[in-house]
Amino acid sequence: MTDSGPAARWIRGHAADAVDVLVYVVVLNLAIEYVPNVISETFTLSLLTALLLKVSLEVVLVLKGRILTRLRGADSPTTKVVWAGVLWSVAAGSKILVLEIVARVFSDQVSLGGFVSVTVLVVVLLLARGGVRWLLYGRDAR
Repeated sequence: MTDSGPAARWIRGHAADAVDVLVYVVVLNLAIEYVPNVISETFTLSLLTALLLKVSLEVVLVLKGRILTRLRGADSPTTKVVWAGVLWSVAAGSKILVLEIVARVFSDQVSLGGFVSVTVLVVVLLLARGGVRWLLYGRDAR
């Protein structure tokens, strides 16, 4: 018997995204266990936080990609400096935005610590995601 419900169809169509969320849950829960200022009161909240991080990071990655395209295509040094500044602002601002979103959505039930801990967490999330995608899909990892 096969399940052809909407959730099953979505997961089959977005397997990499589903794997990303599972990787994020594992990394986030390891951070909760070993980093004192990263807190989630329940596993369910950590799963919801992982989903929130997945959506947030995807938006930021798309935005950074567009900015990098503009930076690479800039023809004057001034334009390059402006786009580099925009890229830096998005890179730093996205961490602050993630902290704010988590604080507003989950209140005091979830905390990703401060700027440094969320930056390290995001880097580890992206590295783990890349590593798992490489293991699963090889060079075709997207």
